[in-house]
Amino acid sequence: MNLSCNLYVDGEFEGVIHSNKEVNIGKNGHIKGDVTTQRLVVQGYIEGTVHAGRVEIKAAGRVNGTIESGELVIEAKGIFEGNSVVKDASPVPTPEKLQIKKA
Repeated sequence: MNLSCNLYVDGEFEGVIHSNKEVNIGKNGHIKGDVTTQRLVVQGYIEGTVHAGRVEIKAAGRVNGTIESGELVIEAKGIFEGNSVVKDASPVPTPEKLQIKKA
């Protein structure tokens, strides 16, 4: 499914979703498949791979799979099982690059 608008899922969906905007999985929503979007809000359940600029897992939300995003927010009681890859993250500084001030 290719979309250029927001999508709200509050039922069962199996397949691939590409949205240029936001995908919101309601409390009764269950997606089995891959999702590519700007912003994903999970209040239900998703199994698969997520590519998004921002992923928010709400208190009743559950993600099982891989999340590749620039931002990942997991509220208390939200569940994430799988792998997370941070996009566009700055590299961890090496000890040589850290300048420690001496007192």
